[in-house]
Amino acid sequence: MSRSTIVVAGGAGFIGSHLCDALLARGDRVVCVDNLLTGRFGNLAHVESHERFTFVQRDVAALGRGDLVDAGVDVDDLAAIAHLASPASPKDYLRLPLETLDAGSRGTSTLLALAEASGARFVLGSTSEVYGDPAEHPQRETYWGNVNPIGERSVYDEAKRFAEAITSAHRRCYGVDTGIVRIFNTYGPRLKLDDGRVVSNFIAQALRGEPLTVYGDGSQTRSLCYVDDLVRGLIAMIDADDAGPFNLGNPTELTMIELARVVLDVTESSSNLVFHPLPSDDPRRRRPDISLATSALGWRPEISVIDGLTATVEAIRVEVGV
Repeated sequence: MSRSTIVVAGGAGFIGSHLCDALLARGDRVVCVDNLLTGRFGNLAHVESHERFTFVQRDVAALGRGDLVDAGVDVDDLAAIAHLASPASPKDYLRLPLETLDAGSRGTSTLLALAEASGARFVLGSTSEVYGDPAEHPQRETYWGNVNPIGERSVYDEAKRFAEAITSAHRRCYGVDTGIVRIFNTYGPRLKLDDGRVVSNFIAQALRGEPLTVYGDGSQTRSLCYVDDLVRGLIAMIDADDAGPFNLGNPTELTMIELARVVLDVTESSSNLVFHPLPSDDPRRRRPDISLATSALGWRPEISVIDGLTATVEAIRVEVGV
């Protein structure tokens, strides 16, 4: 029998919970490991009693084989480990700098050791933040980045860069079956309203009739990928044997002013815009070159910004209560 159990580290988070849903829907056994530092168990409440779902509340940096065995997990049946555990929004990783570094360093090392011992594939969810404020546009996987190693944002950027390095070293030195994906800005239902990400900020402010907060002059760009598209890419990488890294993101690029206007249109809000100083080390442009992911994984995003934002607005509307 082929292995069918997949560990999703950080599975109670925004992206992780959607990955758990998709894996369960296709018939896998899913073990979610999350310390709930920034994840929310409410994201998983609908699958809590699912016969193929197991939740282990544990910090990945301290996770041991015994923790899984005690939870009734057959460790020898592990097919893959998807490492998404880390504070991911600026508000969270600036509030939890040491925990963020720990997730990228000790957490990655611990999960790699589990993958080596069990023979499971290990997929690291890295980030476009490894490119920093990029001098190359769009960003290809061969670009080494422009990161300030001692800036406030470095706790997230460098944690992911280290995680990529140790993942690659385990593949070279120990033959661990590893893959790396670099996740660009992702949005969709289950985004936390207060986590500082631009999509949830704009939508919540628009629904409440508050001014939309734009940092800088609003000319900086982001490329926004709907979460369902991203999860398809993650699953393709779990099922593949490629090492990567592969960019996963939507190459459609929007300025923050353009995004604000789309949100106002979708929400039918009359809110205006207010401008605040640009945060330290905030990237000016961000757009992925997804050629490698398309050729190696057969993946590319399919959901338009309008359709994705409409679905996200409806989910956030319920949470905001308007």
